[in-house]
Amino acid sequence: MLRRYLPALLLVLSSLTATAQKERYFTFHYSFTVKNVSPGDRVRVWIPMAHSDTSQDVKVLTQTGDLPLKQVRQPEHGNQVLYAEAAKADKSEYKFSIDYDVVRLEHLVLVNGKPVPDLKVTSSPKVELARFVEADRLVPVTGLPAQLAAEQTKGATTQLEKAKDIYEYVFRTMKYDKTGTGWGHGDTLWACDSKHGNCTDFHSVFISMARSQKIPARFQIGFPLPADKTSAEIPGYHCWAEFYLNDVGWVPVDISEAWKHQEKHDYFFGAHDVNRVQFTQGRDLKLSPAQDGAPLNYFIYPYVEVGGKEYPNVSIAFSLEEPGAKTSTPDGPR
Repeated sequence: MLRRYLPALLLVLSSLTATAQKERYFTFHYSFTVKNVSPGDRVRVWIPMAHSDTSQDVKVLTQTGDLPLKQVRQPEHGNQVLYAEAAKADKSEYKFSIDYDVVRLEHLVLVNGKPVPDLKVTSSPKVELARFVEADRLVPVTGLPAQLAAEQTKGATTQLEKAKDIYEYVFRTMKYDKTGTGWGHGDTLWACDSKHGNCTDFHSVFISMARSQKIPARFQIGFPLPADKTSAEIPGYHCWAEFYLNDVGWVPVDISEAWKHQEKHDYFFGAHDVNRVQFTQGRDLKLSPAQDGAPLNYFIYPYVEVGGKEYPNVSIAFSLEEPGAKTSTPDGPR
C-alpha cells in the first residue's frame, strides 16, 4: 500500500530528483439512483469499485445504499465489485453512494521510448498473458487490424518497436471526435473504418493490432481528473491501455490523451499521468454473481437488472474534491 500524506513522506518526496514519481491526493464521490422501479420486481445491482494497485492507493471512506452491499472479487480480471439485490422491490427508487480517499501516482515506465533506470518489472503469469492476446467481441485480432499491424510494423525488429509503430499509426490516423453515432463502443472495425471516436475506440484499435502481433495488451477504465481544478463534477469515464514486454513488464499508453494534448505525444507512450483514477479492467465481463444479461462490453457505470433484464433508468453523479478545495452549496461556496 502507498504511504499516506505525512510530513515525513513529504520531506522525502521533496528531496528526490526531478525524475521521481508525482502524485495527486483527492476524494472521489461515486453515486447513483435506480429510478421508477415497479413494486415486486427483483432488483440486482453491481457497482464497480476502485481498488489499490501499484499506481494508486485507495481507501473506501463511506459506502451507503438502500440495499445491503456485499464486496465480491471478480474471478477473471480481479476487479472488485459491490453487489446488492432485493427479491421483491418495495421502493420506487434505490440510492447508492461510495466515497473514496485516493493517492494516485504517475505511472512512468518509458522515457523517450526507453525503460526508466532501475525499473521494477511487473511480471505476469503466462496464463494471464495468453488471455491478453486473444480477441474480445468487438476487438478482433485477425482480419483488417492484423493486416494493418503487419503493414505498420514491417520494419520493426523488437516487440517494443512494433508497439511504438502501432501507437504512431493510431495517433496519426484517428481523430478524437464524438459526433454522429457508433463511437464509444470500442468497436475496432468501426473505428478503423470511421477513423474517429473516443478513448474506447482509440485503444481498441491499438489493442487489436498489438494482440495480432502477439503483444499482450489490456484495456483499463476509470475517470479523468481535471488537471486545473481541485473540485469538479466528472461528466464521464476515461479509458486507456497497457501492453506487455517480457523484460519490462506492463507498459502504459494513452493515445486519446496524446491526441488531445499533442505536446505530450512522446510522454503518453510509456506513461500515465496522475489525472485519473482506475476502476476496472477487461472487456466482455461476466460478473459474479452472474448477471442474467449478456457479458458487459466494459464496466465503469453501475449495472442494474430489474426483472431479469438490464435496466437503464439509472441517474449517475461523480465528483472530485482535493483537501482544502472550496465546493458549492445551495447557499454558496463553502
